[in-house]
Amino acid sequence: MNLIFQIIQDVILGIIQGLTEFLPVSSSGHLNIAQHLMGMEDGGLFLDVMLHIGTLAAVLIFYHKLIWRLIKAFFSLVKDIFTGKFKWIEMDGDRNLIVMLIIGLIPLFILFVPIPGTDMKIKDLADLFAQSKYFIVVGISLLMTSLLLFIGNICVNRQKGSHYKKDVQSNYTGNGRTRYTVVDAVLVGIGQLFAAIFPGLSRSGTTLAVGEMRKINKQAALDYTFILAIPSIIAAAVLEIKDVNTSALNTDMIIAVICGVIASAVVGYFAIVLFKWLLKTDKMIVFVIYTAVAGLIVTAVSIYEIVTGSFVSII
Repeated sequence: MNLIFQIIQDVILGIIQGLTEFLPVSSSGHLNIAQHLMGMEDGGLFLDVMLHIGTLAAVLIFYHKLIWRLIKAFFSLVKDIFTGKFKWIEMDGDRNLIVMLIIGLIPLFILFVPIPGTDMKIKDLADLFAQSKYFIVVGISLLMTSLLLFIGNICVNRQKGSHYKKDVQSNYTGNGRTRYTVVDAVLVGIGQLFAAIFPGLSRSGTTLAVGEMRKINKQAALDYTFILAIPSIIAAAVLEIKDVNTSALNTDMIIAVICGVIASAVVGYFAIVLFKWLLKTDKMIVFVIYTAVAGLIVTAVSIYEIVTGSFVSII
């Protein structure tokens, strides 16, 4: 493959990954769409892992102050647990966030449960649904993302008329609770579990919508969503990197992938900025409409391919 063409292709995928990893439109779904239209069965496991690392860099840079606070709070929490000084009801905002992040990750272990009668685990369904013959799954999942965002948006609008006292231990004030409960974290974790299985079901959109349905302050819900992405992305990269065939890598491929990673990191950072602004200014309806339209188009294309037996490609 020509180096220039490969760089352009990986940069396009990097831009898509960076833009859609954090915006509530599903990065896996859009990468699947792009690869489908470009006639790619997949973008390559190494590229997939590296693009996720690019978006990981974006969220680490954007939230570096909060992350550093949470790291210090975590070790302080561990110390208090082992010295018997820990008290659940006395947790400050940072400790509460750490505990709820851990609880929110627990449902993801279901991904490693074997599927009876097969040699697959539940997590393998994600790879199965990402194949071209299951392209319709992406369309239906995008429609589900639109529905969840729509319901979450309704819940936020209903909260505007309610009065909530300021939580002095939180960075946020305004409508909605500023702290997660165990039930909140578990439900968000279950939402993230489904998003990990179905390409097209946005992880950030699902976890944000679940938080909004639970009457969490929308900005607090968004920050929880983005911080929750850090261990999720790291875990996914660690699990996939061991399967990368390094012997198949060459200089041109590495150069192209690096360009894609840079694109995903830069675009990912500004995607976070954009998402926070759109949420703050109550413009989430943009994503509701976009995912609905995208879902309908993908579903229609999928049905056409199934009926005609032909493959739709732009290349």
